Amino acid sequence: VPPMTEVAARQALLRFVASRCCYGSRAAGELVIQRLRPRGTYRYRLETFSESRLSEWAFEPFTKAGAARPPGDAPLDPWDVEVGAPPLFQGQTRRCRVPRSALVRDCHRCHGRGRSQCRVCHGAGRARCVTCKGSRRRLKQQKRCQLCSGTGRKRCNTCSGRGSKTCATCHGEKKLQHFKQLVITWKNNVFEFVSEHHLNFPGELLSKVSGENIFKDENVVVYPIIDFPEPEISLASQRAIAEHSAAFATSSRILRQRQTIELIPITEVHYQHSGKPYLYYIYGLENKVYVQDYPERCCCGCTIV
Repeated sequence: VPPMTEVAARQALLRFVASRCCYGSRAAGELVIQRLRPRGTYRYRLETFSESRLSEWAFEPFTKAGAARPPGDAPLDPWDVEVGAPPLFQGQTRRCRVPRSALVRDCHRCHGRGRSQCRVCHGAGRARCVTCKGSRRRLKQQKRCQLCSGTGRKRCNTCSGRGSKTCATCHGEKKLQHFKQLVITWKNNVFEFVSEHHLNFPGELLSKVSGENIFKDENVVVYPIIDFPEPEISLASQRAIAEHSAAFATSSRILRQRQTIELIPITEVHYQHSGKPYLYYIYGLENKVYVQDYPERCCCGCTIV
């Protein structure tokens, strides 16, 4: 990481001030930078790319004769079904059929008839007239209802007077094909740890910036980092790998792991304005700014991040 200069420090502050409606830019241009104190912290990240499989029963209208499972053929185990994995460390969910798991049964909704009773007329084919409400006469008038010819009922529009409709479950095919559906979930599980920086600086801001990658290890299974100059990073690596192994090794399949260490630069900028000392921080490769107190503010409506 190149060292911070006074010019870069002032430009970073000017960009920050320009993004705040109640911060004046004059102070940023007039301040006197007294000291640039380089600081930094480490961020450890473990990524475990896992695959989990779950089978569930599904069904669809049976339309193809001979598509059911031949007698004696056992369905494949969910982990024996070959499915191409997505790019590494990119989450995704897919659904596919388990081969040789299809079974054909009569439709449970219509009991194999292909049609179900109309819910509006309850199978009668005729429903209450919507104009006279079944009274046979028009409301507020003593005249016979012309829409239903005084019968109080008319042909059901929902089923066209047939009393039944095509079964919505089997689509009139009378049979359903039941099969096992495989739900495959690929997930990138991330563990992240930032070492203590002992600064008057909100640590959560560091998760929003990038750092310089100083270590990368990728394999099917990675091993804990040992004897890193910052002991907290070694301990975090051991804890992360143990947690991911316990969480994913039994319930899913670990396809790949990757662990990285980043150095996040932090510069402590000490300056004076109108004879008073002030301080702000520049952090991340993006040169983001965190200000504790700014000498030229016209209101208190801005969040200082």
